[in-house]
Amino acid sequence: MPVFGLPSGSRALIIAPHPDDETLGAGGTLARLAQEGVQVHILVLVAPELDADLRAKEFDAACHTLAATDHLIAPDTPNTPYDLVGFIESGTRMGLEQLAPDLLLLPAAGSHHHDHRTVHEAALAAARPRTRAPRIVLGYRGPDDHWPEPAIPARLGVDITRARSVKDEALACYASQLRPDPHPRSLPRIHAMEDVAGARAGTEAAEQFVVYRMVV
Repeated sequence: MPVFGLPSGSRALIIAPHPDDETLGAGGTLARLAQEGVQVHILVLVAPELDADLRAKEFDAACHTLAATDHLIAPDTPNTPYDLVGFIESGTRMGLEQLAPDLLLLPAAGSHHHDHRTVHEAALAAARPRTRAPRIVLGYRGPDDHWPEPAIPARLGVDITRARSVKDEALACYASQLRPDPHPRSLPRIHAMEDVAGARAGTEAAEQFVVYRMVV
């Protein structure tokens, strides 16, 4: 069964606060979508201030590994919440109005990181029901987003068993951001979280998402 029932040629947009959030939170799902012929677009809203060139190269490599159709670290992202909503709507070639994605992945609510909270609120507002709004809007969590325990459970599981090796390759592109075990961003801990999500879904490995809208 195709991921989320999306046929080949559909468009998916993932909005990430920083380069690496897309892979940490949904890399296996993005790989599966691309393998099934869905156009995967990756938009990063907060450009890294430290090691910007290195982070951009890592981002390029990871997106290439995931077989993304297009990827972008947005320039000149607005600082105010109101302007950020408009920017997500139409401020880049991946704006919701320009791209009209069928699927939107955004950071889930409840992160302790202020950038994740800001991007969540703005992206959710930009995806509000209206003409050409994404039919499916889901929230993803990275390994750092499980403390404190999220108030909203992630109940939608995606089997990433066959795409797990691709996600691992994409994660390896972010050498500057991975950490040794037992840090949440270590490969053993990431695998442990995928195993737990897989156990809940009845698969070997899975990623889980919060459902904000699903129209099928």
